[in-house]
Amino acid sequence: MTLLCAGCVNRRFYHLANDNFIWIRIYSTAFSPKRSNWKVSSVEKTAEPMNLLSVEDKEAGYWKKEYITKQIASVKAALAQVLKPVDPYTGLPAKTKEALRVSGLGWVIILREKGGKEHIMEHVDLSINDSSVTVVWYGKNWPRLATLSALDLCGVTPVFMGRSKTTTKNGPRWHSLIAKYSLGDLPGSTVMGCDGIVRLLRLDPGLLVGLWKREEELAFVMATLHFHHLVERSTLGSAAVPSEPPAHTPPLDDSLEHGLHGFQLHVDMHSGGTSYLCSTFHNLFTKKGCIENGYVKLIAIRFNNNTEHLPLIGKVGFSWRTDIFDGYVKSCSIMDITLLDEHGKPRWCFSSPVSMSSSPSPSDGPNFLGQTYCVDYMDSTGQVHMELVWIEETEEYFIVSLVLYLSTARIHHRFGTRY
Repeated sequence: MTLLCAGCVNRRFYHLANDNFIWIRIYSTAFSPKRSNWKVSSVEKTAEPMNLLSVEDKEAGYWKKEYITKQIASVKAALAQVLKPVDPYTGLPAKTKEALRVSGLGWVIILREKGGKEHIMEHVDLSINDSSVTVVWYGKNWPRLATLSALDLCGVTPVFMGRSKTTTKNGPRWHSLIAKYSLGDLPGSTVMGCDGIVRLLRLDPGLLVGLWKREEELAFVMATLHFHHLVERSTLGSAAVPSEPPAHTPPLDDSLEHGLHGFQLHVDMHSGGTSYLCSTFHNLFTKKGCIENGYVKLIAIRFNNNTEHLPLIGKVGFSWRTDIFDGYVKSCSIMDITLLDEHGKPRWCFSSPVSMSSSPSPSDGPNFLGQTYCVDYMDSTGQVHMELVWIEETEEYFIVSLVLYLSTARIHHRFGTRY
C-alpha cells in the first residue's frame, strides 16, 4: 500500500502517513456495512458517527492500526470458511490447496547470527503433495554456518490480500512462527545420506539441511509441512509465538476399555514430485493391555501375511537442486503419515525426511531372499517402524512390515482415560 510505503521514507513522512483523518476514511470505505460482508451490530452502527467526530481524541496511528487489525481478521475469517469442509477419506480439510492460493501464503526462514543479525530468506521452490507441502530455499549468498546460532521457520501472508489479487514481497506481511531450530545442534543431528556433493542432515520437526561436503557450508534448506492445521500454524501465530492448537475435548468412548479400534492410516512416500507409496490401511486396532515400554502397537503390514506386502514404485531417492548444482541421494525420501481415530479425526500427522538403513533379517518372521532394510521415525506422539526387502530380480523394495507405536501418555491425553 502506497501510504504505508511513504511512511517509511523519513520521520516526517511517518507522522503524515499516520494521520487519523486519512485512515478513518480508508477504514470506513473498506469496512462499511454496504461494502463488506461483516455483520454490524446496532451498537457499532451508532458508534460509527461518533468515531468520525472523535478522530482527534485518538492517538496518531490509531485508525491505521485498527484498519490493519481488521484487515488481517477478515483474511483469517475467509480462510476459516474455506477450511471448513473436511475430506472424509483423509480427515483433513478438503480445500487446503485453495486456502493456500486465496491467502497468498508463503514461507520464509530467518537465519539468526550469534551477534544478533538476521537474514530473511524467501522460499525459492514449493511443491504441493497429496497431504503435505515441500518448501525449499537455496542461493549463492548464504551466511557462513559458523556465524549462525538459530533458524526460525515462519509462514508469511500479505496483510492486504483481500484488496488485490496480486501481492508483493515488499508489501506489509504477517509473520507466523511455525518452529525454531538450534543450528548448534546441527553437528549432532540425524544424518540422512550423502552423494558426491552434499551431505543431508535432519532437524526435527521436518527440516532437511543440505551441506556442501567440501566446505561444510549451507547448500539448501528444505521444510516438509503436513496439511494438518498447516494454514492455522502458518497464519494465526505471531513472529515470536507459534499458533496454539485448538483446545482438545476428550471424546466419550466406553469402547476404549477394549482397546483402540477402527483407526485408519494413510502413508505417502515421495520426493521431487515422484510418489513411491500412497496407501491407506483401514480398521487398525490393538487390544487393551498390549503395552510395550509405554507404547501401544498398531500393525498395518504383517511379516507373515504375504498378501499385505507392498512394493515401493520406482527408484527410491531424494532429488535436490540449487542454482548451481543438482544431485540425487539414494534411499532417502519424504514420509507423510496421517492417522485417524475411529471418529475420523486426525490423531497423529507428520511429514518428515526419512532414510533406509540396513537391518538384520527379522528373527520372528519368514526368511526373505534379499537384503533387508528399515525406515524409522520417532517423535513425542509415537514411532513408525518399516521393514523392507530388496528384490534383486525385479529391482524393487517390498514393504514386509509396517508398525506404529503410540505413546500411552498421548492416548491418555487424547481420550481422557487411563489405557
